[in-house]
Amino acid sequence: MNKSSIIIDDTTLRDGEQTAGVVFSRRDRIAIARMLDSTGVQELECGIPAMGKEEQNDVRALVDLGLNARLITWNRATVPDIQASIDSGVTAVDVSLSVSDIMIHNKIRKSREWVKEQLRVALGFAKGKGLYVSVGGEDASRAEIPFLIELMQITLAMGGDRFRFCDTLGILDPFGMFDRVRALREAVPELPIEVHTHNDLGMATANAIAGIRAGAAFVNTTVNGLGERAGNAALEEVVMGLKYASGIDTGIDTHRFRELSLFVAKASNRPLPAWKAVVGERVFAHESGLHADGVIKDPKNYEGFDPAEVGLVRQIVVGKHSGASGLMERYKDMGIAISRSEATNLMDKVRKIAQQTRRPLNNNQLIKLYGLKKAA
Repeated sequence: MNKSSIIIDDTTLRDGEQTAGVVFSRRDRIAIARMLDSTGVQELECGIPAMGKEEQNDVRALVDLGLNARLITWNRATVPDIQASIDSGVTAVDVSLSVSDIMIHNKIRKSREWVKEQLRVALGFAKGKGLYVSVGGEDASRAEIPFLIELMQITLAMGGDRFRFCDTLGILDPFGMFDRVRALREAVPELPIEVHTHNDLGMATANAIAGIRAGAAFVNTTVNGLGERAGNAALEEVVMGLKYASGIDTGIDTHRFRELSLFVAKASNRPLPAWKAVVGERVFAHESGLHADGVIKDPKNYEGFDPAEVGLVRQIVVGKHSGASGLMERYKDMGIAISRSEATNLMDKVRKIAQQTRRPLNNNQLIKLYGLKKAA
């Protein structure tokens, strides 16, 4: 697989905004869409026009930007929902169906035959209007494979463009995701598969990558992993995971990931944890003596990729677990040259301060230590 075979469909502006309590202003939406587009994200799921005129106007504002990314909206598999999307100016829609027996019986209180007819009506209307259509299988991870195959065959026969396999409750592990997507891919190889994963068990990114490894060509992401409940697969994690764990280059420009993550964190009022994978402030912070020494000698010893690749910088932290090499490097960054023996002699004081304050030492504390050493 190569970068031309994987399409990132980012749903920050739809599923991301469905995070409980999150509301993006139109200005936020436009800024996020432009930033995602500038990185090369190929598709943006940008809203739910059936929510009303304000949402339709927001989607229309995104359409009017003339982005390179394709804009796609989320819809229930009904004619009125799809018409609302058409009225918003988009030419691509996701039409969602409940596909597990649990939801068919307990949520919509219908039958499998009713769901198939719902698909035929909605898809027929959408294709009749010349739309690009992704058929979304809500709760596909709990649906029976033969029924999903039936739905995919209907989708293919009626000109649908792809099928979205949704792990709506985030209950799969990567092995289960791989097996299910591979089975669907082999059963209906002509119809592209999209994977949509949730993070309820902390496996959204892993499941997204497993789905791609099984043959999915489209993957849903959100910036910072925003989304319902525990969230979705994080854009930054999926892209970097594919590149460095799977050897699959999506072609996305990652250098603005930190900037993008900070903007979305502020717009969503969901602060970005310092330890957040890929884009957290402290992801490339090194304190442990062995680690700091190793990364100073060659960053590849303890860094899987260059922090600049995602808009971050390396940090050498001086604290309880530091060694002489890390202390020397911090002083060097401050324009102060000290020898290894001097650094070794300072380590007891460094550790004592760190234990007393329960924090790493800042520049002012290090300068004060250096001044005391010089005075002595």
